[in-house]
Amino acid sequence: MPGLARWAAQPEVPDLLPGEDRIFGAGLFPDMVPASCWFTNVRSATAPVDWERLRRMINRRAGQRCEACGRGEDRSTRRWLEAHERWAYDPATSVQSLRRLICLCSDCHGATHFGLAQIRGVDDEARAHLQAVTGMSWAEVDQQIDEAFELWQARSSRDWALDLSILTGAGITLASPPEASERYHLAEAGVAAAAPPVAPTTPPDVRPSHGPRPEVSTSAEPLAGRELAALYGPRGLGLRPLGARPEYPSLGPGRRPRGRR
Repeated sequence: MPGLARWAAQPEVPDLLPGEDRIFGAGLFPDMVPASCWFTNVRSATAPVDWERLRRMINRRAGQRCEACGRGEDRSTRRWLEAHERWAYDPATSVQSLRRLICLCSDCHGATHFGLAQIRGVDDEARAHLQAVTGMSWAEVDQQIDEAFELWQARSSRDWALDLSILTGAGITLASPPEASERYHLAEAGVAAAAPPVAPTTPPDVRPSHGPRPEVSTSAEPLAGRELAALYGPRGLGLRPLGARPEYPSLGPGRRPRGRR
C-alpha cells in the first residue's frame, strides 16, 4: 500500500561512504566548526529515517565503541555514542566538505566541541577529558585549545558552502543546506538555547525601579561570521581565560589533583 511505503525497510548504508577518508581527522582534539555553520549538521540536513540508517552504520562499523577513547555506552553515567562530522576547508573556494563521519562518546564529543562546552559551562570537564584521553600535559592541552580557537576565528570570518556529496553518493536524501544568512540565525538561536540560565542579580525582595525600558534591537539582519565569533567566542562571552586553572576546593586554591600535568 502506498501509505505504508515510508515504513518499508531501507537498505543498510555501506560501511565506507563514497569518497570518505577513514583516517582523516583521527584522534581526539578540539574540532570547532565556523560560527556560520553552528547547529547546522548532517542530522539537520537528512530525513529522520536516513539519519537513523547513518547512525546505525557509524556505530556498527566502530564496533559500538567510541573511536577516540574506546569506551562504549554507559546508561548509568549517561554516556552515549554520537556521530561527529570531520570537515575539510578549502579557503580558495570557501567550500566546507564533509570528509568523514566518526563515532564519539558524549564525553569525547563534548571535548571536541570545546567552544560549545564553554558556553554550557562544562569546559573544565571537557579539558580534563581531553587531557585524560590524549595523555597531554595541562600546558599542551591549553595550547591546543588556544590554537583551535585561533583557527576557528579565522574560519568564522567568511561564509562557507557545504559539500555533502559523500552522503548523496551513498543514497542519502538531503534537504538543501540552509543559506549562510539563515545559518547565522540558527547559530544565534542555538547558542541562546545552549547557554545556562543567568541567575537574577536583583534580590527577590527588592522591586526594580520603574523607568524607561531599554532599547532592544528589532533588526532582522543576521550577524556576520566575524561578529558571531566576537560575540559568542570564549572571550566575547567573558568566560575564564584559556590559561586559567580551575580551583579544586578540597585541595586548596590553585591546586589540582595529582597526576599528569
